[in-house]
Amino acid sequence: MARAFLLALLAALNPTLLGATTVMLVLADPARLMLGYLLGALMTSITLGLVIVFSLEGTSAVSTTQNAISPGVDIALGLAAILGAHFLARAAARRGSAPAPAKPKAPPRWQARLSGGSARSAFVVGALLTLPGASYLAGLRQIDELNYSPPATVLAVVGFNLVMLVLLELPLLGFVVAPDWTKQRVTTARAAVSRYGQQLAISGLRLIGAALILKGIVAAITG
Repeated sequence: MARAFLLALLAALNPTLLGATTVMLVLADPARLMLGYLLGALMTSITLGLVIVFSLEGTSAVSTTQNAISPGVDIALGLAAILGAHFLARAAARRGSAPAPAKPKAPPRWQARLSGGSARSAFVVGALLTLPGASYLAGLRQIDELNYSPPATVLAVVGFNLVMLVLLELPLLGFVVAPDWTKQRVTTARAAVSRYGQQLAISGLRLIGAALILKGIVAAITG
C-alpha cells in the first residue's frame, strides 16, 4: 500500500491539475471553483478507478494500458518544459527591467470556462480533465495486487484518489479551518502573480518539467 500511496502523490503532480489549481486560486471566489472542480474530478477518477480495478481484475489490461502510455512521453514533455523555462529566462534577461509587452494569447478553453466563475463550469472542467496517467494506472495495479475484499478495495481506490487530488483539498481545507488567513495568502498570491508573473511562469515550468521527468522515471521502473 505504501507504493500505491507514493504513486498517488506522483499522480498529484499532474501538470493540468497544477495549472488549474493555480488559475482558480487567482480568480474571484476560489473556494467555490475549487470545490466544483474537486467534485467533478473525484467523480471521474473514482469511477474510472473502480471500473479498472473490478472490471479488469485478473487480466493484463491494466498493465497493458499502463505500458501503452510510454514513460518516454512524460520525460520528453518534462525536458520540453525545462527547455521552455530556459528560453523564457534568457528572453527576460535580454529585455532587462523593461520587458516589451507580449501579444496576448487566447487562454485554453478549460481556463476560459474556469474564469467564468461558475462552480458548475468548474465541475465540468474537473470531470473532463481528470484522465488516468501512468502513475494513476500503476497505483491501481498495486491496489489490485493487494487482493483486498471488495469493500476494502473500494476504500483503497477512494483513498488513492483523495491523495491524488491533495493540491485541491489542502487550499479548500484552509478556507474552512482558517478562512481569513487563507484569503490573505490568496490575495498575496494574486499580487505576486501580477508583479512577478514571468518569473513565476519560469519557476512553474521548471517544477512541472521536473515532476514530469520524475513521473516518467518512476513509470519506467514500475512498468
